Amino acid sequence: MTPLKRLVDHPWPIRFRRMLGLFAFFYAALHLSAYLWLDQGLDGQAILDDVFKRPYITVGFGAFVLLVPLALTSTRAMVRRLGRRWQTLHRAVYAVGILGVLHFAWLVKADLFEPAAYALILAALLATRLPYLAAGATGARRWFGAMTAERRPG
Repeated sequence: MTPLKRLVDHPWPIRFRRMLGLFAFFYAALHLSAYLWLDQGLDGQAILDDVFKRPYITVGFGAFVLLVPLALTSTRAMVRRLGRRWQTLHRAVYAVGILGVLHFAWLVKADLFEPAAYALILAALLATRLPYLAAGATGARRWFGAMTAERRPG
């Protein structure tokens, strides 16, 4: 949502960030539940065998494991309680995105058009972070501040 916020030069997209993250967690939980129940019949040994045998399941499971602490710490109270550590923890969302695209690409195997489209979208979103990382936190504030000041009338 931050790239969209920067693109429209308005803070409204940030209001949807938590909801979007929790929706992603909910979708992943439903996806995992369908796999555990419908595909594996809740057979613990079969699930473990599958996780270690198939890389796309291992990667998908890893992405879900990373999503759990993000969902658990998405409340305002946890943001306050964790302070700066909250932001550090929530940067794991970048790894989740990469793992999710990899999971999808390995799952599909044949027609990679759709996973490639998601990979390009993710790459574009991550690329918008590069100037921020290259400039450092203080330099990035100046860079983005100057960039948005140029677009403001008067």
